[in-house]
Amino acid sequence: MTSSRGMPPGTGGLLPLTSPAEQTSRTLPRLQITALRSHDAKVVEALAVPQKSGKRTKGRSAEAAVGPGQSGVGAGGSGAFTLPVRFQTPVDENVLALFIASRVLVGETQLWREGIGHARRWFEETGGLDVPYSALVGEMGNYPLGKWLSDRRGENAAGELASYRVEMLDALGMIWSVSDARFEAGLDWARVWAKGHGGSLAAPARASVGGYAIGTGLSELRASVQVPAGEQGSLAPERRRALEEIDPWWCPIWPITWQRAYATARLWWLDTDGLVDWTALPVDTVFEGEQLGRWVKAQRAGWPGLEADQRDLLSAIGIEADAELVAAKAAAEAKPKVSRTDRFAQGLAALAQFVERERHPRVPRPHKEPLEVSVTGPGGEESTEVVHVGLGTWLNNQKARRAKLSPGQLAQLAEHGVEWA
Repeated sequence: MTSSRGMPPGTGGLLPLTSPAEQTSRTLPRLQITALRSHDAKVVEALAVPQKSGKRTKGRSAEAAVGPGQSGVGAGGSGAFTLPVRFQTPVDENVLALFIASRVLVGETQLWREGIGHARRWFEETGGLDVPYSALVGEMGNYPLGKWLSDRRGENAAGELASYRVEMLDALGMIWSVSDARFEAGLDWARVWAKGHGGSLAAPARASVGGYAIGTGLSELRASVQVPAGEQGSLAPERRRALEEIDPWWCPIWPITWQRAYATARLWWLDTDGLVDWTALPVDTVFEGEQLGRWVKAQRAGWPGLEADQRDLLSAIGIEADAELVAAKAAAEAKPKVSRTDRFAQGLAALAQFVERERHPRVPRPHKEPLEVSVTGPGGEESTEVVHVGLGTWLNNQKARRAKLSPGQLAQLAEHGVEWA
């Protein structure tokens, strides 16, 4: 009698009617799924759960799928397993095992380790995690580290990123707010610029320091100051205070060009230890690319028109008003303004005088024609004075704008021999 020892249960000692190949095809899937269960039972059990909702199962849904008492699937991405497939009905073990045999399942823990590894290498090389969204890293240059970090920001904002992972990223200098990170970087470069320019942030628009476009950055920040508080694009009060700690006049109410010239004058004053005679400064003095001599003279002459804070800044470095220049400027501004019609009449009179003397209307460009004109004083009294009309320039200007001249004006010019009229 044939022994039944070693025979499968229920066979009654008889050999199965299946071939060795069929036995292998049935046994192999069970061995595969058993091996997977011994590696991570949560994965197999989660795969076998029907997903009738048609949604991805993760977080609390995955916890419910695994069953009570199993904490391997945590909320917020901390060990959570996201199902790569969805089943509408319970799955046979053989079918499931064949599926597993043809597909590699990568858990979120492995994906996290890969991402944090690349992030750590980036930190070691650059000292931070200011990673562009499009950055690709790794030996093959195909790992999307920028996108991976962006996804972690989204998870953290939604409260789905485990606290220990937040701490790991914080240790690498994780930038949770890109806007804040960029401002802090710009603030550091602003300090560098101010240190080399007498504490001033009145940088030219094209200025750069250390490869950072400090001029453009400050211009954008000044523009954001003009946006009403609370509206999109406005500058937060704490950011404005941070800039004012570097330079209280980084965003003045007057033109930034004035502030830049003042900063240059202050540097001149510092270089001379405060021993500078501004009244004796030559008008053609140029310093640090600024027409310093002309600028100082203009401030001394236009003192009454300056803001109180501007006058205080100038006084702090020894620049004061020039009484004679102020009086001369006031007198010039008190003269009645000449209208365009009056200027045309004055130019025409000078042209007539030139043609009568020279017998032709070909006036050299730099020529100035002396002309006596009547002037009405402040009290209504009239007097005659000689003015020098830039006749050559005037004629060129009339030619350039001849399309805007009236037929009568063109006729008057033609009477004096002007060909183009």
